[in-house]
Amino acid sequence: MRPPVLAWAAVAAALLAVSSARAEETPVIVRLTLAEAVEKARAAAPALAQLRALEQAAGADVRGAQALRLPQVDVSAGYTRQSNVPELILALPGQPPRTIFPNLPDNYRSRASVAVPLYTGGRIAALAEAARHEQEAVAGDLGTSAADLVLETTAAYWTLVTSRESARVIDEGLAAYERHLDDARSRERLGLSPRNEVLAVEVERDRARLARLRAENGARIAAANLARLLDLPPAVQIEATDALEDAAIAAAAEATPLETLIETALAQRPERASLVARAAAAQARVGVEKAARLPQVSAAAGFDYANPNRRILPPEGRWKDSWDASVNVAWTLFDGGRAGAAAERTSARATALRRQLEDLDRRTRLLVTQRYLELDLARRSVEVATHAAEAARESDRVAGERHREGVATFSDRLDAEVTLLRAGLDLAEARAQVRVASAALDRAVGR
Repeated sequence: MRPPVLAWAAVAAALLAVSSARAEETPVIVRLTLAEAVEKARAAAPALAQLRALEQAAGADVRGAQALRLPQVDVSAGYTRQSNVPELILALPGQPPRTIFPNLPDNYRSRASVAVPLYTGGRIAALAEAARHEQEAVAGDLGTSAADLVLETTAAYWTLVTSRESARVIDEGLAAYERHLDDARSRERLGLSPRNEVLAVEVERDRARLARLRAENGARIAAANLARLLDLPPAVQIEATDALEDAAIAAAAEATPLETLIETALAQRPERASLVARAAAAQARVGVEKAARLPQVSAAAGFDYANPNRRILPPEGRWKDSWDASVNVAWTLFDGGRAGAAAERTSARATALRRQLEDLDRRTRLLVTQRYLELDLARRSVEVATHAAEAARESDRVAGERHREGVATFSDRLDAEVTLLRAGLDLAEARAQVRVASAALDRAVGR
């Protein structure tokens, strides 16, 4: 009885392994709207995480620059063991010998000190201002990267939707070609049509199959790109739930005057905000370099508690305290022109950034104008493609009826089917172009 039991156990284990393998091969479907895809991309983007870390570092630089205004308090302590040395003993006539420098091999010391800047020629204020502007610049870089990510995710999303919509349209065309091919073969068998009619349908069907393969390949590439942006594993199958509908397109293509869009772009594009901040930071650094020519005044105080206290003579092997206070003035009267050269270099960099800002404004005007016209063209293309699709459907219906009645030729029927397929593909592409063009305009405007 044991061998059959073992055999059945082996079969059960094999079936379980096969079912587990099939379960592992079953793809996980993730359904996403465009808004959800953008949100996931924001959360998963390494570039945004990097810029957030840089923004934190810039914030720390601001706090560090502001801390230069505050007093600096230091506490130190130490122990030193010295070798034995001969003691210096002074013997005066009529007086007992007196030890002037005793042998004190064990030395303990502790000190607390405080230093505060009194006048720095504006250097600390300029450093803090430059650090704040650098933080603003990094925040602008973060906004720029986030806007680019949104546009890239949007384009990948609608590319996926368009590819799958194209595949659906082609499937409908393939079904029509197959029906037409069956009809052509029947007519050929009955001697009512020549062989070239069958071949013509087969050629168009094969072209449609090739287009179907291209659409599938485009969908796979778009899905892989979207999975990369969302940080999803390769086994996950993404299903885009937003559709290419006319109502949504009309809402996305809201008309706004071009000049208004340009003014908005010049006011809120993150690239411009980042460049403005960097130019301001460079100008603030000019003040830092100029401050090096001015006197630097600081105050300091300290308290010593040591055994022995070397400031007290004669030194004794016991704990004694002492203190000190000072005002220090430092002024570099001649440095060979180094401070002037540094200020001139920093000023030139600030000027270069301002010129770069002027160039960016000109490019922004062109970019917004280009994206505005592209969106307008895409909207008009949808209108034309919609009308063409309606006309193609009607032509296909009429051609089918006339062909069945024997009035239309075979070529007329085939041409109508081909036109209908191309019109469907053009409509899907035009709708997608409106979505992408609308997202590109939003990116150019900075909203």
